Amino acid sequence: MKSGSDRKIAVVGVGVVGASTAYALTVSGLATELVLVDVNKAKAEGEAMDLAHAAAFIKPIRIYAGSYEDCRDASIIIFTAGANQKPGETRLDLVQKNYSILQESLPMILKGGGEPLFLVVTNPVDVLTYAALKLSGLPPEKVFGSGTMLDSYRFRHSLSAHCGVVPRNVHAYVVGEHGDSEVLLWSLANIAGIEIDRYCEVTGIPPVNRREVDKGVRTAAYEIISRKGATYYAISLAIKRICESITRDENTILSVSSLISGAYGIEGCCLSLPSVINSRGCSQPLELPLSGEEEAALVKSSRVLKAAIKQLNL
Repeated sequence: MKSGSDRKIAVVGVGVVGASTAYALTVSGLATELVLVDVNKAKAEGEAMDLAHAAAFIKPIRIYAGSYEDCRDASIIIFTAGANQKPGETRLDLVQKNYSILQESLPMILKGGGEPLFLVVTNPVDVLTYAALKLSGLPPEKVFGSGTMLDSYRFRHSLSAHCGVVPRNVHAYVVGEHGDSEVLLWSLANIAGIEIDRYCEVTGIPPVNRREVDKGVRTAAYEIISRKGATYYAISLAIKRICESITRDENTILSVSSLISGAYGIEGCCLSLPSVINSRGCSQPLELPLSGEEEAALVKSSRVLKAAIKQLNL
Protein backbone atom coordinates (compact mmCIF):
# COMPACT_ATOMS: atom_id res chain seq x y z
CA MET A 1 0.00 0.00 0.00
CA LYS A 2 1.43 3.33 -0.99
CA SER A 3 -0.83 6.36 -1.26
CA GLY A 4 -4.35 7.66 -1.79
CA SER A 5 -7.13 5.12 -1.32
CA ASP A 6 -4.47 2.44 -0.79
CA ARG A 7 -4.17 3.81 2.73
CA LYS A 8 -7.87 4.36 3.31
CA ILE A 9 -9.50 2.21 5.98
CA ALA A 10 -13.22 1.98 6.69
CA VAL A 11 -14.68 0.93 10.05
CA VAL A 12 -18.29 -0.23 9.79
CA GLY A 13 -19.93 -0.12 13.20
CA VAL A 14 -18.63 2.33 15.80
CA GLY A 15 -19.78 0.84 19.06
CA VAL A 16 -17.14 0.30 21.73
CA VAL A 17 -15.08 -2.09 19.57
CA GLY A 18 -15.34 0.02 16.40
CA ALA A 19 -14.58 3.26 18.22
CA SER A 20 -11.59 1.72 20.03
CA THR A 21 -10.36 0.34 16.71
CA ALA A 22 -10.69 3.77 15.10
CA TYR A 23 -8.66 5.27 17.95
CA ALA A 24 -5.94 2.61 17.66
CA LEU A 25 -5.71 3.14 13.90
CA THR A 26 -5.63 6.92 14.29
CA VAL A 27 -2.73 6.79 16.75
CA SER A 28 -0.86 4.20 14.67
CA GLY A 29 -0.35 6.44 11.64
CA LEU A 30 -1.11 3.52 9.30
CA ALA A 31 -3.89 5.25 7.36
CA THR A 32 -4.15 8.59 5.62
CA GLU A 33 -7.95 8.38 5.49
CA LEU A 34 -10.31 6.80 8.00
CA VAL A 35 -14.08 6.66 7.45
CA LEU A 36 -16.48 5.66 10.22
CA VAL A 37 -19.86 4.22 9.24
CA ASP A 38 -22.74 3.45 11.57
CA VAL A 39 -26.54 3.27 11.37
CA ASN A 40 -26.42 5.84 14.18
CA LYS A 41 -24.94 8.63 12.06
CA ALA A 42 -24.71 11.04 15.00
CA LYS A 43 -22.57 8.54 16.94
CA ALA A 44 -20.23 8.14 13.97
CA GLU A 45 -20.01 11.91 13.59
CA GLY A 46 -19.21 12.37 17.27
CA GLU A 47 -16.46 9.75 17.22
CA ALA A 48 -14.98 11.23 14.03
CA MET A 49 -15.01 14.76 15.47
CA ASP A 50 -13.38 13.62 18.71
CA LEU A 51 -10.63 11.78 16.84
CA ALA A 52 -10.10 14.59 14.32
CA HIS A 53 -9.45 17.02 17.16
CA ALA A 54 -6.27 15.05 17.93
CA ALA A 55 -4.76 16.16 14.60
CA ALA A 56 -2.02 18.17 16.28
CA PHE A 57 -0.74 15.10 18.11
CA ILE A 58 -0.68 12.53 15.29
CA LYS A 59 0.45 11.98 11.72
CA PRO A 60 -1.73 13.61 9.04
CA ILE A 61 -4.98 11.73 8.54
CA ARG A 62 -8.45 12.61 7.31
CA ILE A 63 -11.13 11.25 9.65
CA TYR A 64 -14.84 11.57 8.94
CA ALA A 65 -18.24 9.93 9.35
CA GLY A 66 -19.52 8.53 6.08
CA SER A 67 -21.99 6.20 4.45
CA TYR A 68 -21.66 2.76 2.90
CA GLU A 69 -20.71 4.49 -0.37
CA ASP A 70 -17.58 5.86 1.31
CA CYS A 71 -16.31 2.31 1.85
CA ARG A 72 -16.03 1.60 -1.85
CA ASP A 73 -12.49 2.83 -2.43
CA ALA A 74 -11.12 1.67 0.94
CA SER A 75 -8.33 -0.90 0.83
CA ILE A 76 -9.41 -2.42 4.16
CA ILE A 77 -12.97 -2.62 5.44
CA ILE A 78 -13.27 -3.60 9.10
CA PHE A 79 -16.69 -4.95 10.05
CA THR A 80 -17.46 -4.44 13.74
CA ALA A 81 -21.22 -3.82 13.46
CA GLY A 82 -23.63 -5.86 15.55
CA ALA A 83 -24.73 -6.76 19.05
CA ASN A 84 -22.10 -7.29 21.71
CA GLN A 85 -21.87 -10.34 23.92
CA LYS A 86 -23.76 -9.84 27.20
CA PRO A 87 -23.10 -11.47 30.56
CA GLY A 88 -24.10 -15.12 30.34
CA GLU A 89 -24.12 -15.18 26.52
CA THR A 90 -21.72 -17.18 24.37
CA ARG A 91 -20.45 -15.74 21.10
CA LEU A 92 -22.52 -18.28 19.18
CA ASP A 93 -25.68 -16.93 20.85
CA LEU A 94 -25.27 -13.83 18.68
CA VAL A 95 -25.34 -15.65 15.36
CA GLN A 96 -28.83 -14.87 14.07
CA LYS A 97 -29.00 -11.19 15.00
CA ASN A 98 -25.50 -10.37 13.76
CA TYR A 99 -25.86 -12.42 10.59
CA SER A 100 -28.96 -10.38 9.76
CA ILE A 101 -26.95 -7.17 10.12
CA LEU A 102 -24.15 -8.52 7.92
CA GLN A 103 -26.60 -9.82 5.32
CA GLU A 104 -28.35 -6.46 5.08
CA SER A 105 -25.28 -4.23 5.03
CA LEU A 106 -22.73 -6.21 2.99
CA PRO A 107 -24.30 -5.62 -0.45
CA MET A 108 -24.31 -1.87 0.22
CA ILE A 109 -20.74 -1.89 1.50
CA LEU A 110 -19.44 -3.70 -1.60
CA LYS A 111 -21.82 -2.18 -4.17
CA GLY A 112 -19.07 -0.23 -5.92
CA GLY A 113 -17.17 -3.37 -6.89
CA GLY A 114 -13.45 -3.84 -6.43
CA GLU A 115 -11.78 -6.31 -4.11
CA PRO A 116 -11.00 -4.71 -0.74
CA LEU A 117 -9.71 -6.76 2.15
CA PHE A 118 -12.74 -7.46 4.32
CA LEU A 119 -11.84 -8.04 7.96
CA VAL A 120 -14.62 -9.42 10.16
CA VAL A 121 -14.51 -8.72 13.90
CA THR A 122 -18.17 -9.07 14.87
CA ASN A 123 -19.02 -12.25 16.78
CA PRO A 124 -19.44 -15.09 16.22
CA VAL A 125 -16.48 -14.13 14.08
CA ASP A 126 -15.82 -17.52 12.46
CA VAL A 127 -19.43 -18.00 11.37
CA LEU A 128 -19.74 -14.43 10.10
CA THR A 129 -16.42 -14.66 8.24
CA TYR A 130 -17.74 -17.72 6.39
CA ALA A 131 -21.03 -15.91 5.71
CA ALA A 132 -19.21 -12.80 4.43
CA LEU A 133 -17.12 -14.96 2.11
CA LYS A 134 -20.20 -16.66 0.68
CA LEU A 135 -22.30 -13.49 0.38
CA SER A 136 -19.56 -11.25 -1.05
CA GLY A 137 -18.15 -13.47 -3.78
CA LEU A 138 -14.70 -12.14 -2.89
CA PRO A 139 -11.68 -14.47 -3.17
CA PRO A 140 -10.94 -16.41 0.05
CA GLU A 141 -7.69 -14.53 0.65
CA LYS A 142 -9.62 -11.24 0.76
CA VAL A 143 -12.07 -12.21 3.53
CA PHE A 144 -10.86 -13.21 6.98
CA GLY A 145 -11.67 -12.61 10.62
CA SER A 146 -9.79 -11.52 13.72
CA GLY A 147 -10.29 -15.09 14.95
CA THR A 148 -8.17 -16.35 17.83
CA MET A 149 -5.49 -13.71 17.49
CA LEU A 150 -6.49 -12.15 20.82
CA ASP A 151 -6.87 -15.60 22.44
CA SER A 152 -3.33 -16.44 21.33
CA TYR A 153 -2.01 -13.27 22.94
CA ARG A 154 -3.94 -14.05 26.12
CA PHE A 155 -2.24 -17.46 26.10
CA ARG A 156 1.16 -15.86 25.63
CA HIS A 157 0.45 -13.31 28.35
CA SER A 158 -0.34 -16.06 30.85
CA LEU A 159 2.79 -18.01 29.98
CA SER A 160 4.97 -14.90 30.05
CA ALA A 161 3.67 -13.93 33.49
CA HIS A 162 4.42 -17.40 34.84
CA CYS A 163 7.83 -17.71 33.21
CA GLY A 164 9.00 -14.14 33.75
CA VAL A 165 9.72 -13.22 30.14
CA VAL A 166 8.08 -10.65 27.89
CA PRO A 167 5.12 -11.96 25.82
CA ARG A 168 6.91 -11.37 22.51
CA ASN A 169 9.44 -14.06 23.49
CA VAL A 170 6.66 -16.60 23.99
CA HIS A 171 5.46 -18.49 20.92
CA ALA A 172 2.06 -20.05 21.43
CA TYR A 173 -1.16 -20.29 19.46
CA VAL A 174 -4.84 -20.85 20.08
CA VAL A 175 -6.66 -22.35 17.08
CA GLY A 176 -10.19 -23.32 16.07
CA GLU A 177 -13.26 -21.37 17.09
CA HIS A 178 -12.91 -17.97 18.72
CA GLY A 179 -15.13 -19.28 21.47
CA ASP A 180 -15.75 -22.08 23.91
CA SER A 181 -14.37 -24.89 21.71
CA GLU A 182 -11.04 -23.18 20.97
CA VAL A 183 -7.86 -25.24 21.29
CA LEU A 184 -4.68 -24.15 23.09
CA LEU A 185 -1.68 -25.73 21.37
CA TRP A 186 0.46 -26.76 24.32
CA SER A 187 2.55 -29.14 22.20
CA LEU A 188 3.97 -26.24 20.17
CA ALA A 189 4.22 -23.57 22.90
CA ASN A 190 7.82 -22.56 23.51
CA ILE A 191 10.20 -19.90 24.75
CA ALA A 192 13.39 -19.49 22.69
CA GLY A 193 12.63 -22.83 21.06
CA ILE A 194 12.37 -24.61 24.41
CA GLU A 195 9.12 -26.42 25.20
CA ILE A 196 7.31 -24.71 28.11
CA ASP A 197 7.60 -27.48 30.69
CA ARG A 198 11.28 -27.96 29.84
CA TYR A 199 11.87 -24.20 30.13
CA CYS A 200 10.35 -24.21 33.61
CA GLU A 201 12.54 -27.18 34.56
CA VAL A 202 15.85 -25.71 33.39
CA THR A 203 15.15 -22.29 34.92
CA GLY A 204 13.86 -23.59 38.25
CA ILE A 205 10.32 -22.29 37.79
CA PRO A 206 7.37 -24.38 39.05
CA PRO A 207 5.53 -26.19 36.24
CA VAL A 208 2.71 -24.33 34.50
CA ASN A 209 -0.76 -25.27 35.72
CA ARG A 210 -2.18 -26.07 32.29
CA ARG A 211 -5.76 -26.42 33.48
CA GLU A 212 -5.64 -23.01 35.15
CA VAL A 213 -4.11 -21.30 32.11
CA ASP A 214 -6.58 -22.99 29.75
CA LYS A 215 -9.52 -21.84 31.87
CA GLY A 216 -8.13 -18.31 32.14
CA VAL A 217 -7.69 -17.96 28.37
CA ARG A 218 -10.99 -19.61 27.50
CA THR A 219 -13.07 -17.56 29.96
CA ALA A 220 -11.21 -14.24 29.74
CA ALA A 221 -13.94 -12.46 27.79
CA TYR A 222 -16.63 -13.68 30.19
CA GLU A 223 -14.63 -12.38 33.16
CA ILE A 224 -14.11 -8.97 31.57
CA ILE A 225 -17.73 -8.67 30.41
CA SER A 226 -19.02 -9.52 33.89
CA ARG A 227 -16.95 -6.63 35.30
CA LYS A 228 -17.12 -3.85 32.69
CA GLY A 229 -19.76 -4.95 30.20
CA ALA A 230 -17.60 -5.44 27.09
CA THR A 231 -14.09 -6.12 25.83
CA TYR A 232 -12.58 -3.65 23.38
CA TYR A 233 -9.09 -2.34 24.13
CA ALA A 234 -7.16 -5.55 23.44
CA ILE A 235 -9.16 -6.52 20.36
CA SER A 236 -8.73 -3.04 18.90
CA LEU A 237 -4.95 -3.40 19.18
CA ALA A 238 -5.15 -6.87 17.63
CA ILE A 239 -7.04 -5.36 14.69
CA LYS A 240 -4.44 -2.61 14.42
CA ARG A 241 -1.73 -5.28 14.29
CA ILE A 242 -3.51 -7.05 11.43
CA CYS A 243 -3.86 -3.77 9.52
CA GLU A 244 -0.19 -3.05 10.15
CA SER A 245 0.82 -6.33 8.56
CA ILE A 246 -1.40 -5.53 5.57
CA THR A 247 -0.33 -1.94 4.99
CA ARG A 248 3.37 -2.72 5.45
CA ASP A 249 3.19 -5.97 3.46
CA GLU A 250 4.94 -7.66 6.36
CA ASN A 251 4.18 -11.35 5.76
CA THR A 252 3.43 -11.70 9.46
CA ILE A 253 2.08 -15.00 10.77
CA LEU A 254 -1.11 -14.38 12.77
CA SER A 255 -3.84 -16.70 14.01
CA VAL A 256 -6.78 -15.33 12.03
CA SER A 257 -10.00 -17.00 10.90
CA SER A 258 -10.18 -17.99 7.25
CA LEU A 259 -11.62 -20.62 4.94
CA ILE A 260 -10.41 -24.15 5.65
CA SER A 261 -10.23 -26.36 2.57
CA GLY A 262 -8.91 -29.74 3.60
CA ALA A 263 -6.45 -29.11 6.43
CA TYR A 264 -6.86 -31.90 9.01
CA GLY A 265 -9.74 -33.17 6.88
CA ILE A 266 -11.77 -30.02 7.66
CA GLU A 267 -13.85 -28.27 5.00
CA GLY A 268 -16.85 -25.98 4.78
CA CYS A 269 -16.10 -23.51 7.57
CA CYS A 270 -13.81 -20.71 8.67
CA LEU A 271 -11.73 -21.11 11.80
CA SER A 272 -8.38 -19.93 13.07
CA LEU A 273 -5.01 -21.34 12.18
CA PRO A 274 -1.75 -19.39 11.77
CA SER A 275 -1.66 -17.70 8.35
CA VAL A 276 0.64 -15.29 6.55
CA ILE A 277 -0.87 -11.79 6.37
CA ASN A 278 0.33 -9.23 3.82
CA SER A 279 -1.01 -6.63 1.38
CA ARG A 280 -2.69 -9.36 -0.68
CA GLY A 281 -4.63 -10.60 2.32
CA CYS A 282 -4.56 -13.94 4.10
CA SER A 283 -2.61 -16.96 2.86
CA GLN A 284 -3.78 -20.54 3.03
CA PRO A 285 -3.69 -21.56 6.71
CA LEU A 286 -0.57 -23.36 7.86
CA GLU A 287 -1.09 -27.03 8.73
CA LEU A 288 0.80 -27.43 12.01
CA PRO A 289 2.18 -30.70 13.44
CA LEU A 290 -0.46 -31.11 16.18
CA SER A 291 -0.66 -33.81 18.79
CA GLY A 292 -3.42 -36.38 18.29
CA GLU A 293 -5.45 -34.87 21.12
CA GLU A 294 -5.11 -31.36 19.71
CA GLU A 295 -6.10 -32.42 16.21
CA ALA A 296 -9.17 -34.21 17.55
CA ALA A 297 -10.15 -31.10 19.51
CA LEU A 298 -9.69 -28.93 16.42
CA VAL A 299 -11.91 -31.20 14.33
CA LYS A 300 -14.51 -31.09 17.13
CA SER A 301 -14.31 -27.28 17.11
CA SER A 302 -14.93 -27.27 13.36
CA ARG A 303 -18.07 -29.35 13.87
CA VAL A 304 -19.39 -26.80 16.37
CA LEU A 305 -18.89 -24.05 13.80
CA LYS A 306 -20.41 -26.03 10.93
CA ALA A 307 -23.50 -26.67 13.04
CA ALA A 308 -23.85 -22.91 13.60
CA ILE A 309 -23.28 -22.18 9.90
CA LYS A 310 -25.98 -24.69 8.99
CA GLN A 311 -28.54 -22.51 10.79
CA LEU A 312 -27.96 -19.73 8.25
CA ASN A 313 -28.93 -21.73 5.14
CA LEU A 314 -26.17 -20.13 3.08
